[in-house]
Amino acid sequence: MEIRKISIGPDYKSGAMHYILNQDVLGGTHTIHLITNNSEGIKVYLINDKEEVLLWKSFTNTIPASIEYNIYF
Repeated sequence: MEIRKISIGPDYKSGAMHYILNQDVLGGTHTIHLITNNSEGIKVYLINDKEEVLLWKSFTNTIPASIEYNIYF
């Protein structure tokens, strides 16, 4: 399933960082391209205007996280 949004941190409303697919980051120079979650942990990948995909952040599975998936009807 495709992950749409991930929130990392113990308190969803006030203490978590939220990462959303297609969100502009780093001053608008990059966009969140892909969010994955597997046995190695959570990874957030960016894409730039040159179509280069880069690993931006990774989190272990021990950190509190809330995951939202895309649902297509």
